[in-house]
Formats: sequence, structure tokens, C-alpha cells
Amino acid sequence: MAQQSVADTAVRGERDARAITVPDVAVRFSGAMLALAVAAVHVADQGGVTAFNSPDWIGWSYRLIEVGGAATALVLLLPAAVRLVPAWAGWAAGVLLGTGPFVAYVLSRTVGVPGDPGDVGNWGYWVGTVSLLVEAGLVALSISMLWSLRGNLTRRFRREH
Repeated sequence: MAQQSVADTAVRGERDARAITVPDVAVRFSGAMLALAVAAVHVADQGGVTAFNSPDWIGWSYRLIEVGGAATALVLLLPAAVRLVPAWAGWAAGVLLGTGPFVAYVLSRTVGVPGDPGDVGNWGYWVGTVSLLVEAGLVALSISMLWSLRGNLTRRFRREH
């Protein structure tokens, strides 16, 4: 149905972006892939699944990001009938998963973090740059989906009352 809407809009030459829809599963799949990419970048930065960054608190933070990425992807990919949490929970997790590492990376390169003073000023690290791009994409998609879900709830509430 959504593909037909896109095709009809393209044929008619309409310029209204609200007339074009994307299938829900495609958006959720994109969010899940971004969440997995955040996890994969942190696995790569750590040197693999069995490696552990030093100091320990950074290593455990990486593990939390990796598990959080897989969990976020799972929540986004599960159909509503099977999911134990509301739809907004996966997108809220996406915001947290992208924002936390993004802010931590910027802090580690500007003022430094405890136990890792050597990264201050090291903006040329390519894995970090990839991480920032993927995290920013996940945050942007997640915020837009939360905004969309909020609008749907508001419209439904107004119709009922």
C-alpha cells in the first residue's frame, strides 16, 4: 500500500511530502541496522568481542553499548504482537544509544575522561568519525520517529475526546 502511494505521488507529480509514506518495517529496519552499526563500531574499536578497553570503566561502557545496540535492534525489529514494550520504547532506546557514546567521544577528545588522557585532541581517529556519523543518524531517525508517534497519539486523543 505504501509503495503504491509513493508510485501514485510520483506519477501525479505532487510536491507535498506528507503524501509520500514509507513502510513502517523499512524505517524500523533502518533504525535496527543503525543500532547494530553503533555496536559493531564499538566492538571494532575495542579490538574484537574478547578484547577489553582500559581503564575498566571504559571497557564496561563499551560492553553496555554493544548489548544496548543488540537489544535496541531487537526491539525495533519485533512485530507489535510479540513486542513486550510500546513502540516508542525502541526509539527512545535509539536516542540514548546514540547520544551517550556521542557525548562521551566529544568529552574524551576535548576535556578528557578519567583514566584516558591520551585521546584529548585526537580527532583524526577514523573509527571515532564513523561512530559519530552512525550515532548522529540513529539519533536523528529516533527523534523523528518519536515526534511522529507523539503526533499520532495527540491526534487519536483529540478524536476520542
